[in-house]
Amino acid sequence: MSTRISDKFAALKAEGRAALVTYVVGGDPDAATSLKIVAGLPKAGADIIELGMPFTDPMADGPAIQAGGLRALASGATMKKTLALLKAFRKGDATTPVVLMGYYNPIYVYGVEKFLKDAKAAGADGLIVVDLPPEEDDELCLPAMEAGLNFIRLATPTTDDARAPAVFRNTSGFVYYVSVLGITGTKAPDLKSVAANVKRLKGHTALPICVGFGVKTAEQARTIATHADGVVVGSALVSAVEKSLTRQGKATAATPRAVHKLVAEIAKGVRG
Repeated sequence: MSTRISDKFAALKAEGRAALVTYVVGGDPDAATSLKIVAGLPKAGADIIELGMPFTDPMADGPAIQAGGLRALASGATMKKTLALLKAFRKGDATTPVVLMGYYNPIYVYGVEKFLKDAKAAGADGLIVVDLPPEEDDELCLPAMEAGLNFIRLATPTTDDARAPAVFRNTSGFVYYVSVLGITGTKAPDLKSVAANVKRLKGHTALPICVGFGVKTAEQARTIATHADGVVVGSALVSAVEKSLTRQGKATAATPRAVHKLVAEIAKGVRG
């Protein structure tokens, strides 16, 4: 089945380069600014967008993304508004793949069937749900695939050769390789172990493998892009939002520009 995600990776393979996958929190720091940020990501150099679904207890996320989620929630973000943001983005961009990333609790509360229907209608291409292991595929993974959404799984340095087949069994779109043990944005990836693990995991799946957690610079991105099919940048972009705000935590005209400038810098690394 051809999807926006598979089409994007096929196009990038023809170009001979890796994807830049950018993560931002939906609704951070407010709905209007968040839409400007998301709308400008493709032009800045993002190939795929991960849109974070704000949640009060994001256990895999470090301080930067936790703070971004809290800013979004404080400004009134809800699942309905996150999907509305995606729908608004789609009015101006029909081709950039968008993956909704977050945790199962808000989806469960929203209602799985309704969420999948509304996410697809809003223009989502896939899901990354951090806290649902393969043993729980009946909960969301299989229904998502039936609804025409890719279900992107996380692999980690502890995903050994015995565990890998279960992890990849119902995965589609791409694999998100978590390059460090721990939470997002707190450690730099060990680039040698990333290269070795990506090579090893490619023995278990034909899907593209994108590497994230801790990528902050163009130089890191350039190195990872030589081994992986994509580079994921998240915490650094959410930190760029935070640094651009007023002392009262409000957005300025510089907020979207700060994010887009950093994306453009890292994009040069990926394309290098």
